[in-house]
Amino acid sequence: MFLVAITGGIASGKTTVSNVFKENGITVIDADSIARQIVEPGKPAWKKIKEVFPEVIDGNGELNRDALGKLIFNDIEKRRILNQITHPEIHRRIFLDICKNFVCGTNYVILDLPLLFETGIFLGFIHKIICVNCDQEEQINRLIARNSLSFEDAEKRVKSQMPLEEKCEKSHFVIDNSGSTESTRIEAEKILEVLNDCRQHWWIRFYMFMVLTGFLSLLFWLDTLFKFLPFNAFRRH
Repeated sequence: MFLVAITGGIASGKTTVSNVFKENGITVIDADSIARQIVEPGKPAWKKIKEVFPEVIDGNGELNRDALGKLIFNDIEKRRILNQITHPEIHRRIFLDICKNFVCGTNYVILDLPLLFETGIFLGFIHKIICVNCDQEEQINRLIARNSLSFEDAEKRVKSQMPLEEKCEKSHFVIDNSGSTESTRIEAEKILEVLNDCRQHWWIRFYMFMVLTGFLSLLFWLDTLFKFLPFNAFRRH
């Protein structure tokens, strides 16, 4: 099994691309979805956030995402503290989901990772990277419309991430999402065809088989060795 990452910026259109893969039966592990799950009331990350940022927990015990967003995007240090709370749990869940798919014999999975380059955690394991790109002005306008933010707040959120130009340079595929949704889907479907034709998963399975075979052979050799060696050979004289 090999890993493919979809990345980009906030409101650049990663969900549109991810949906193309989902609709074609490809497993997508969504970091944003996991991030929402781990801060549900009672979860370990929620408890830590409540302890450090009690002002973002409402009267019902729910996380007020708008309040949290305003807090962390106006304070780099608080954003760093929040990342220290949530990122390890998000990465652990992603790793477990990858392992489950590997055991099930999945050819490849998509990791929807907005902060792929910023964190660098999974970079060494990714076979191909897809970056969803769009004009920064369009990005800000979408964020204002989606989250009902002021221009200033939307701009802060966009600029808190690595510039899309840099992400595009580091990626294998770039999808321009500045136009229509249909054109974005067509680009995504072309990449889907390339990935479906890829035989990388067979090489990875072959390497894993060879490693496992070597390990079992070593165990067998050691077992045989200990059976034939006289016991006294291990005693001190």
